[in-house]
Amino acid sequence: MHDFCFTIPYGLLLVIGGLIGYLKKKSVASLGGGGGAGLLLILAGYLSLKAFEKRKNSYVALVLETVCAATLTFIMGQRYLQTSKIMPAGILAGISALMTLFYIYKIATGGNHFPAKAE
Repeated sequence: MHDFCFTIPYGLLLVIGGLIGYLKKKSVASLGGGGGAGLLLILAGYLSLKAFEKRKNSYVALVLETVCAATLTFIMGQRYLQTSKIMPAGILAGISALMTLFYIYKIATGGNHFPAKAE
């Protein structure tokens, strides 16, 4: 599976979550954190998709995705430990941890792999 297949939906989830947090609780931190991280991830997914279309890997995108996911894992993990609230901290920490592992796997295996050209 290619990184952009998960990164773009993950980014959209964060943007939507940030908007919901802002609308329900007037939390500017949710809007900035979720929206900002989500938009960065969408951008990274887009860069990766465009590189894939050229049969290349975007290691800049992979590193950006990994850093965003690892940072969210740490921040939301800390928040979960402080509050013991599953929603949103525990869920986001778990999803972000899985995404971090996925990105590390992609980096370790050389990025996206391309199908053989038909002759």
